[in-house]
Amino acid sequence: MSDRPPVRYEAASFAELDGWREGDPRAALTAFRNAALRLRPTAPLPIDAGTLRAKLAKACDGLAPADSGSAESARRFFERHFTPYRVLGPAGPQGLFTGYYEPLLRASRRKHGDYVHPIHGLPPAAQAGGVLATRAEIENGDAALGWPVLFWADDPVAVFTLHVQGSGWLALAEGGHVRVAYAGNNGRGYVAIGRVMRERGLLSADDTTMPAIQAKLRADPTAGRALMHENPRYIFFRAVADTAGVTGQLGATLTPMASLAVDTGFIPLGAPLWLETNRPAAKDAPLRLLVVAQDTGAAIKGAVRGDIFWGSGDAALAEAGRMAERGRYFLFLPR
Repeated sequence: MSDRPPVRYEAASFAELDGWREGDPRAALTAFRNAALRLRPTAPLPIDAGTLRAKLAKACDGLAPADSGSAESARRFFERHFTPYRVLGPAGPQGLFTGYYEPLLRASRRKHGDYVHPIHGLPPAAQAGGVLATRAEIENGDAALGWPVLFWADDPVAVFTLHVQGSGWLALAEGGHVRVAYAGNNGRGYVAIGRVMRERGLLSADDTTMPAIQAKLRADPTAGRALMHENPRYIFFRAVADTAGVTGQLGATLTPMASLAVDTGFIPLGAPLWLETNRPAAKDAPLRLLVVAQDTGAAIKGAVRGDIFWGSGDAALAEAGRMAERGRYFLFLPR
């Protein structure tokens, strides 16, 4: 007997989508083009996997340059090929939506000066799928002895943030930029230290945001290090070309404000969704977006749960780092 929480998918109409007529789905159309043919249907959907793949491939084949020429033509493409389904979890259609981004770090190819915090590549033991030392054991001892180091960063909090976000953009002391992308982890469970800090009264319930977490960690480096060690999961990276862009779990390049991390137990990677939530910086400002499921995350669990990719750098952090909004979404399945 399955212990998966119940989920229902109720067919709806485009007229029921709040803001659909005013939205601009062209960015999502680009994301869909990049992702759809990599589709991984794992959820118990009202359409079987083979049919879903075939129909999405047909929709992709039908894409014409004119479909992305205007917001209206992009809307017509989705209306022509898809039916929206309201997703209802155990608590109904409402769920939590957060944000993530690509942080910018200062780093060097060699260890010197302030550049003493390693960004590790994937060690052989992780490649074999083993359970490795915890974050505290790695950073306090010699558990990482012999592990490959791709780069050295100048800020341990920035490295921790890189581990949470899963990818990043490095400004190198030697000149130029490079991106690092997720390559694997140490096999340990993920602990959200923002929740730990909130439970201990170190942060208020209405300001458990990435900027607030970073400020608290930097204010007292010793206490901050201990807090970071509360999360035993440790991430390994691979270097990619600066021009490659950020890729998600699906292997497709992420599109800011059009790519969503989801729980693949309920939402198939590669599928479009209409998202109705609020902007984090102005809670009374509605955020209505067509997005494509292109990524996953350790904390993204549940039938109605998503993580919006906001892009790169400080401007993206200002939004993504503060986002924890209620909302709902509609899964687009092919007609």
